[in-house]
Amino acid sequence: MKKLFTTLSNIWKIQELRERIVFTLVILLVYRFVSHVVLPGVDATALGDNQKSGILGLLDMFAGGSFSRVSILALGVMPYISASIVVQLLGIAVPSFQKMQKEGESGRNKLNQITRYLTVVITAVQAVGYVKTQVPKEAILIDPTLFFVLSTFVLSAGTLFVMWLGEKITDKGIGNGVSLIIMVGIIARLPMALYQEITSRVIVDGGLIALVLEIVALFAVVMFTILIVQGVRKVPVQYAKRIVGNRQFGGVRQYIPLKVNAAGVMPIIFAQALMFIPTTLTQFFPTLQNTWLIQFSDPTSLAYSLTFAFLIIAFTFFYTAITVNPVQMSDDMKKNGGFIPGLKPGLDTSSFIDDVISKITFPGSVFLAIIAILPSLAVKFGIKSEFAHFYGGTSLLILVGVVLDTLQQIESYLLMRHYDGLMKTGRVTGRTGVPAANTSGSSAVI
Repeated sequence: MKKLFTTLSNIWKIQELRERIVFTLVILLVYRFVSHVVLPGVDATALGDNQKSGILGLLDMFAGGSFSRVSILALGVMPYISASIVVQLLGIAVPSFQKMQKEGESGRNKLNQITRYLTVVITAVQAVGYVKTQVPKEAILIDPTLFFVLSTFVLSAGTLFVMWLGEKITDKGIGNGVSLIIMVGIIARLPMALYQEITSRVIVDGGLIALVLEIVALFAVVMFTILIVQGVRKVPVQYAKRIVGNRQFGGVRQYIPLKVNAAGVMPIIFAQALMFIPTTLTQFFPTLQNTWLIQFSDPTSLAYSLTFAFLIIAFTFFYTAITVNPVQMSDDMKKNGGFIPGLKPGLDTSSFIDDVISKITFPGSVFLAIIAILPSLAVKFGIKSEFAHFYGGTSLLILVGVVLDTLQQIESYLLMRHYDGLMKTGRVTGRTGVPAANTSGSSAVI
């Protein structure tokens, strides 16, 4: 405990770090305040119980509840995330985007600008769909045509405002702006979910022991998730000695950290999108309802869980294959005078890296599938669905990943000023698997 207070004191002593933390907290408070502002022309009291489920519930989670509140920030950062994913995939398939990725800082600036423009287009399309389908007609107080035009512009401006807040946190705060905004939206649900679970167990069911077991199980799941997020396979790399003037460069052994879960949370999101198809079909076409579709529409059923797990494993391999390029890693290593001991640079090196990635991706994908279906298992054991979301899935992975990245940024500030880090031994590592080399933050999404 003394170590903790000493570390917090050291954090407050560093003026730049203190200012960045305060700035980040202020921006997050502004975001949470604005997220409760309802669209103009909507009667908030007429919304009633507007809770969402399925894929809309997932969007509502990322938006911090703004989606169901018909807030001016209802679309949140999802259009920006969608645009970032599209640009990332274009960087794999389109040569001009590949060229920009290799141009360093100027190329990244061009890609960021393209992402912003694409965000505007996606936001406008989603805003039209949201106003048409998600705003109850009985809650509209003004002329429907005027409301449609006004709300489309307001929702688009709201998403751009959230995107701007995220970039400000990345530039002037402690980094990971968009990810922090998503995390705050998810964590905002935890107090109410925990209160409902405590009320259900202690007051209604009288299961104090069951509540304690739930908390212990949640702690174990979080620890397991941290292991998956931080797990890496270190590949040794030897760099040739170079003498420039009177100084020697290279000649030391370093490591390439290949992540066990290189795909992050994206396989779960893709798999969830496909698993929502049966539910959508039964809603729009009631005549299609049968035992088969009902099973695949129930997240607690065995058929749903097994199919969900299989899709996550498949998407993990797919997303890892398109985002991790062993050939490029081998070429970059060769250009910098590096080689893996016992292997020739070039084809042998890329084949070895590809083989290692294939071997570690399978257990990583299985563990990711286990984490994804844990909320359904929690519901099976009588835990309320609101609280069960924190037992795994996208919620827990995003929370763990963003917290680790944030701690990594703070750790780097402390070590730069020759203060002790946040841990007694070792270093805090984020989702990259290695200690941060800079303190400027990252704009990476989830």
